[in-house]
Amino acid sequence: MTMNSTVPGALMAKESAEAIGVFVRAATQNATLPNMADTKAIYTIARGSSDAAANILSYEFMRELGVPVTSLPPSVFSIGKGVSMDGAAALVVSQSGASEDLVRSAKGAADRGAKVLALTNIPNSPVEAAAEATIAIGAGAENAVPATKTVVGSIAAGMAILAGLDSKYDAKTSADALRNAPATLPNATALRAAFLRARHFYVIGRDTGFGAAQEVALKLKECCALHAEAYSASEVLHGPLQLATNPLMVLILDTGQADIQDSLDQAEARFTSVGCDVHRLRVTDHIETAVKPAAAAAYLLAVMYPVILETALALGLNPDAPETLSKVTQTT
Repeated sequence: MTMNSTVPGALMAKESAEAIGVFVRAATQNATLPNMADTKAIYTIARGSSDAAANILSYEFMRELGVPVTSLPPSVFSIGKGVSMDGAAALVVSQSGASEDLVRSAKGAADRGAKVLALTNIPNSPVEAAAEATIAIGAGAENAVPATKTVVGSIAAGMAILAGLDSKYDAKTSADALRNAPATLPNATALRAAFLRARHFYVIGRDTGFGAAQEVALKLKECCALHAEAYSASEVLHGPLQLATNPLMVLILDTGQADIQDSLDQAEARFTSVGCDVHRLRVTDHIETAVKPAAAAAYLLAVMYPVILETALALGLNPDAPETLSKVTQTT
């Protein structure tokens, strides 16, 4: 497909095709960071796709650093009085770095004692100006409304932070593995057909795969106007399982970690047993080298974006410019 902004999906196609290259560059950069030796907790602050990336990073950071990492609503600072952040770091993830609530959050967290780190794609943004350190996503211009390469790049930039904090954390091996991995799914046509048959979706993951599930569900909504919900493989077997009594497609995102296989297996078996259309996407089917769980989640997103794009086009929609959305959403 040639680059032509008047062709539906052309922007998203070009930008999502660049995602793996962005990942490789962002994950292997040298991150200049403040001294965080005494940091007792890390709070992520983000919205939308950036929040899904932050969720992925939260699992990776907790596993590697042994400190709690959780999401903090921007409204705590943007419309509230803020909270004490002494001894904590705030990781603000914003592709544009321009959303007013995130700017207020970065400033507010710094004022209340946090070491503020920014993951941004546009240099010299207001969020960057409020942060103590900025780690560049480095994806270049992204013009389609749905974020793709910047989401994958955000995950990679977070991995660069981990490498900067812990010299034993190896982001390069994962970057090399993704560089050499298949860029498309061999069953993409069948998966797209399943998407077109369904109208209600559960996207399921565990650990970093849960954040990837949140992002895929969001993309199905914004690109395809399809109803999709993301769940942890453990949480979905409680009340949400009852929705399986109605026609439901279930997509399981499997990052390949040994310790999550039983949970994913149980979810797959339960949904299959009640007649759901269940599909499981395994990173290990496409990458032989062991990769970090965050990198596995990033890869799942990179190969899912083209499937979602083609689904949107088949539904007669233009994913580059969803009818009700804009590239930068200003919220409070």
